[in-house]
Amino acid sequence: MGATTMSEAGSAARVTERFLYSPAVETMPRERLAQLQLERLRRTVRNAWEHVPLHRRRLDDAGVSPDGLASVDDLRHLPFTKKSDLRDHYPFGMFARPTGELARLHASSGTTGKPTVVGYTKNDLDHWADLMARSLAAGGARPGDIVHNAYGYGLFTGGLGAHYGAERLGAVVVPMSGGSTERQVALIVDFGARVLCATPSYALAIAEVAEQNGVDLRESALEVGLFGAEPWSDAMRREVEARLGLRAIDVYGLSEILGPGVACECEHQAGLHGWEDHFLFEVIDPETGERVPEGEAGELVITTLTKEALPMLRYRTRDITRVTTEPCACGRTHLRILRITGRNDDMLIIRGVNVYPSQVEAVLIGRSDIAPHYQIVLDRHGSLDHVTLEVETNPGVDPAAHERIAREVSHHIKSMIGITTVVAVKAPGAIPRSQGKAVRVRDLRPKDA
Repeated sequence: MGATTMSEAGSAARVTERFLYSPAVETMPRERLAQLQLERLRRTVRNAWEHVPLHRRRLDDAGVSPDGLASVDDLRHLPFTKKSDLRDHYPFGMFARPTGELARLHASSGTTGKPTVVGYTKNDLDHWADLMARSLAAGGARPGDIVHNAYGYGLFTGGLGAHYGAERLGAVVVPMSGGSTERQVALIVDFGARVLCATPSYALAIAEVAEQNGVDLRESALEVGLFGAEPWSDAMRREVEARLGLRAIDVYGLSEILGPGVACECEHQAGLHGWEDHFLFEVIDPETGERVPEGEAGELVITTLTKEALPMLRYRTRDITRVTTEPCACGRTHLRILRITGRNDDMLIIRGVNVYPSQVEAVLIGRSDIAPHYQIVLDRHGSLDHVTLEVETNPGVDPAAHERIAREVSHHIKSMIGITTVVAVKAPGAIPRSQGKAVRVRDLRPKDA
């Protein structure tokens, strides 16, 4: 671990020094980075070929061998891996190590079928802790900080990923997990946490409960928040920063690849630095599977370079984004993933119009009369999709204004997104709050339609 410091202007928080957790790697020249990636890609492909029957069969069918990779660009010849592969080979069929050699198992909730199970060796956990420490440092956390961790613990990777990363950084962790929101507020204030880790929707729930109890968290010691595990808009970022008085940093990860810490914004908030010494990133056209030029939007595809237990080759994340290798003002050379705008599987097709929940969120957030909580309810009337947008007012808004608010919101969504919605305006607190990932869509349409 090492650090370099320099004077740097902060936009939303009071951080004044640049800090790099692993400066030699984070500022590695891109030519050297490509050499390191090729070495690790060959090892990863060999690990997958030798120990995972599905990968061996697909690689053989594609005519790809570990020794035949001449450059990182040869990655394009590898077959894709999808989440369904993990479910089809539940629980351990994608592992490259027997369970007796693992140190930990995590799994998704499995609400839409069998859960996806991921495994880690001790080396995998060490890499994970280092990458999350690197991410925390990039976002503005420092050794000695008190980190209030409100990500859920357990099989979800968020809580333990942030926990061990913060400890590896040298920070002091408050392992709060989700729930007990009033106590969350009290401990943030009493313990003097400088860093908050949570989903962005739960961070707003914490702010809301604090305000209801007369606590102004803008006056607390909080300066940095690392928020992830769900798509969120720049409008949501501004709302979080305004209500919590901190710099809201976007952190990215997914359990199939590692967990949190795959990529993270630096204090310039100009895209998430994808840690290219451990992962290869591509952006493809989700329909054709072909790569798109740098800067164009498409589906993010990730290949792991150091994972022992669960090597993933060209994993289709379903996340829609763009990437750039343009230099960042922070001095880090790793590419930047520009804001995730949504997921292929979160995209709604409403009467022929493609809609992401984040687009709706951008319309709602920032209005003084509406709280940043909403749900999109889909139903089918005859042969046509019907959309009801449930929103709630801020405290103190006259119920007589509900009809006007509904009319204005419906008009803005129609003009900016292109869909017709019925807007149901509810009283403060009527929209369910989430302690983890927010549930933004309730799809009541017939499953066989």
